[in-house]
Amino acid sequence: MGTIVAIDGPAGSGKSSTAKLVAKGLGFVYIDTGAMYRAVTLQTIKKNIDVKNIDEVTKVATEMNIEFKWIDGEHHTFVDGEDVSRKIRTTEVAELVSPVSTIPAVREYLAELQRKMAKEDNVVMEGRDIGTNVFPEAEFKIFMKADVRVRAQRRIADYQKVGQEIDFEQIVEELKRRDKIDSSRKHSPLKKADDAIEIDTTCLKFEEQVEKIIKIVKEGSF
Repeated sequence: MGTIVAIDGPAGSGKSSTAKLVAKGLGFVYIDTGAMYRAVTLQTIKKNIDVKNIDEVTKVATEMNIEFKWIDGEHHTFVDGEDVSRKIRTTEVAELVSPVSTIPAVREYLAELQRKMAKEDNVVMEGRDIGTNVFPEAEFKIFMKADVRVRAQRRIADYQKVGQEIDFEQIVEELKRRDKIDSSRKHSPLKKADDAIEIDTTCLKFEEQVEKIIKIVKEGSF
């Protein structure tokens, strides 16, 4: 197994965008675990399955094929050969991804899939439980956080990219709800690993947080 850079944190803390550029800067493979849970959620919606139906949602997760590809410098998510990169970023998926991600069997299956993806390469992997559950032995663990209203502004920008206009206060409440669900679930809750380096991105420019993590990895310390 190669070097693992585990980046965890709540929704909207900047994990995905940061992890992509950190991977590029280091020449590592980037694995977006959040996109994997969103992909399962999207397929659940498409098949008209109730997210409370644990057995059916788990079946969806275990039967679908998830792939990541770089196309023209952009990171794309494919499910069963279809590019779902934009579809998994809609509000409909965002509203249901937390209950899907609380299902233990789904988390266990995707965590094992994530470990297989990282078996041969140097990897930057981001999510909620990478440093605590998926790769507790990771050489580098980063925990990103930010003020909820700053995170809401970032999330609105994400929605605008897929053509959706959402009320700011609605996003703030959605993030608070997701934080509560993610941090209080019984199986692999969102939390900072004891040996993780915490980075508050509230007042950091995007380029600064990317450079900070690359420096940590290259120097092997603070």
